[in-house]
Amino acid sequence: MAIGGEEMGDVAKDLTAGTVGGAAQLVVGHPFDTIKVKLQSQPTPPPGQPPKFAGAMDAVKQTLAAEGPRGLYKGMGAPLATVAAFNALLFTVRGQMEAVLRSEPGAPLTVSQQVVAGAGAGVAVSFLACPTELIKCRLQAQSALASAAPAAAAAAASPVGGGAATATATATASVAAVKYGGPVDVAKQVLRSEGGVGGLFKGLGPTLAREVPGNALMFGVYEAIKQYLAGGQDTSSLGRGSLVVAGGLAGASFWGSVYPTDVVKSVIQVDDYKNPKYSGSMDAFRKILAADGVKGLYKGFGPAMARSVPANAACFLAYEVTRSALG
Repeated sequence: MAIGGEEMGDVAKDLTAGTVGGAAQLVVGHPFDTIKVKLQSQPTPPPGQPPKFAGAMDAVKQTLAAEGPRGLYKGMGAPLATVAAFNALLFTVRGQMEAVLRSEPGAPLTVSQQVVAGAGAGVAVSFLACPTELIKCRLQAQSALASAAPAAAAAAASPVGGGAATATATATASVAAVKYGGPVDVAKQVLRSEGGVGGLFKGLGPTLAREVPGNALMFGVYEAIKQYLAGGQDTSSLGRGSLVVAGGLAGASFWGSVYPTDVVKSVIQVDDYKNPKYSGSMDAFRKILAADGVKGLYKGFGPAMARSVPANAACFLAYEVTRSALG
């Protein structure tokens, strides 16, 4: 019974520390994430037309001009509502995996064991990340998609296009201009019009393909850097500066390794249900390559990497400090 109580205590501590870490990550990182999704989801412009956003800084300027600072935090309602659950689940599953993998209670884990623990945590959080990020991506992308609609309509309605093209353009414009009132409204519309609960799990495949290897690498890198800085497996004496460095580099390794998968996930999740552009993940991958080349798989990479270092540094530091304070 004593062991069970200790295990439950560890779960509660991981839940609490993961919640605090997730909140820190969200506050620091969400504006970067908004810009990333806007760059990822903007349509390929008609021939001869410039893209809506010339780059990350242009996206920031346009967002601030059109929506003010609040525009950078658009879509934060969904992750704010679930960030506690997401990070609590991530760190709790990782903690339980650590307990299983340890040779004896309290023994430090090797880097390879942290990789396995991270992969297991990645599987668990994918089922929470998928519907949450679908809602977030719809809210973040809708302004970019809506503003792209008039240009698409004008191009298709040219004399060469004819009446059928005009009708198609009008339909495209109306689809792109769909507005959601907020996270709950997105969920309601998806449940009502996109196949019920299954609609909220659109993009689960690429979400798993991102979270499993990404978290395996992130936790492995985090542990490897901590052990390097500590000069051995005992990392308990590391200061906050070392934890910030390890957490920031760990986050960068996540996005550096799986970013194209995230692009595929984003375009699938914002794709129109009734007139889909993509039939699946591989189709999206091929079409992105055909339309934009390899650089199309790295749309928004700059803000994603700019976000990953401070956001994950904040997350890991907040987690470690909270976990240590809880004993």
